[in-house]
Amino acid sequence: MTGLAFLDKAHSIAKPGYSRWLVPPAALAIHLCIGQIYAYSVFNEPMTRILGVTESGPLDWQLTTLGWIFSIALFVLGASAAFFGKWLERVGPRMAMFASAACFSGGFIIAATGVMFHSIWLVYLGHGVLGGIGLGLGYISPVSTLIKWFPDRPGLATGMAIMGFGGGAMIASPSSVYLMEFFSSPTSVGVAETFLVMGILYFLFMMFGVFTVRVPAPDWKPEGYTAPAKGSRKMITDADVDADNAIKTPQFWLIFAILMLNVSAGIGVLGQASVMIQEMFSEKEVGAGAAITVAAAAGFVGLLSLFNMAGRFFWSSVSDKIGRKNTYSIFFLLGATLYFIVPSLGTMGSAVFFILAFCIIISMYGGGFATVPAYLRDMFGTMQVGAIHGRLLLAWSLAAVFGPSMINYLRAYQIETVGLPASQAYSFTMYIMAGLLLIGFICNMMVKPVAEKYHYNAQHTHEPPKSETVKAEMT
Repeated sequence: MTGLAFLDKAHSIAKPGYSRWLVPPAALAIHLCIGQIYAYSVFNEPMTRILGVTESGPLDWQLTTLGWIFSIALFVLGASAAFFGKWLERVGPRMAMFASAACFSGGFIIAATGVMFHSIWLVYLGHGVLGGIGLGLGYISPVSTLIKWFPDRPGLATGMAIMGFGGGAMIASPSSVYLMEFFSSPTSVGVAETFLVMGILYFLFMMFGVFTVRVPAPDWKPEGYTAPAKGSRKMITDADVDADNAIKTPQFWLIFAILMLNVSAGIGVLGQASVMIQEMFSEKEVGAGAAITVAAAAGFVGLLSLFNMAGRFFWSSVSDKIGRKNTYSIFFLLGATLYFIVPSLGTMGSAVFFILAFCIIISMYGGGFATVPAYLRDMFGTMQVGAIHGRLLLAWSLAAVFGPSMINYLRAYQIETVGLPASQAYSFTMYIMAGLLLIGFICNMMVKPVAEKYHYNAQHTHEPPKSETVKAEMT
């Protein structure tokens, strides 16, 4: 293990003169890579032609079979973030980022082997399980480090990194299509070769983050920064709560519900955006001249991706000014209002305002992801915020199942059972989404400072547990 000593937490403490502004690019190097998962759908259709090449053969995989790859990966993301959170705090961000790079990139290699031998279980293992572990580790590994480097602007710092996860698909999608076309031949659709190349390239790019990231030295503070007087900020704690105690607090479960409800309201729309806008603004409803074409619907999806990414940076930065609780109140009240009026916009044929409404909604969906680490820091301190964040991401796993399923099944019920036209099948769903956001608003209003009995110092008067190193070195 001597050759990997540079991965040890003790060897990643920043020396004098290190700029904290190198940490966000290190985090971005990881998040831009693992954000590829949002572009995985570009492989689905070619992977139905692995054997037939020009067209799907009788032994080729079906789309329903391939759809499980994305679902497994997202589920494992949340589960691994929760499971490995405390390990990450113990070993530091460099080791965790390296493990993320090895798992995420290794998943491409195993998936490529699965494609070559036409074994869907190897693809599930590669991109679903191993790649999912890489996603979970990579997603949470920079969080607590960024918060410690930016005590003056924690929302801005985490927003800069997490927006990379929202924007990773914008790089991965065209790159994947280009590589598949480059490697395609009369005997291959180019998927296996693309997986191999992407696995290598992603590993190299993620290693930039591994080599660049540092943790602050003990007692380091930003130049000119003066910590607020103890107890001067009601909703920002001056104490620490460890991960095991955090999950015993009502604040953790309230924020868990807040994230799950905010994500549920956005992720279902992301999964059905193209179909939804075409059905609500079909030629039958608004006329041939105003109908949304397939190309225009694709542009709508791309626009939502841009607002998803930009919202992560914008809203997390705003939260540094107005506070995390106020930011989420805006998410829920404004989001509920927009969901209430969306059906009317569809009825009026107002495509421009419909698109604007959903762009704002999706910006708050992305903003919720980027703001929640700072919310956790406010409630539980910095000691194990990465581990607490990892456990909270199980809310994402639940929302990833609940949100899309609700939209899909309610749409089918409205069309097949109630007999509504497709253009009107989303109205009831939009009202339910608004109701979920109002519940989220109530949960957010119930968040209060954590009781002192959960504070680490209130329970321990000696040195931190063996699972922790010096508190100021924590990442």
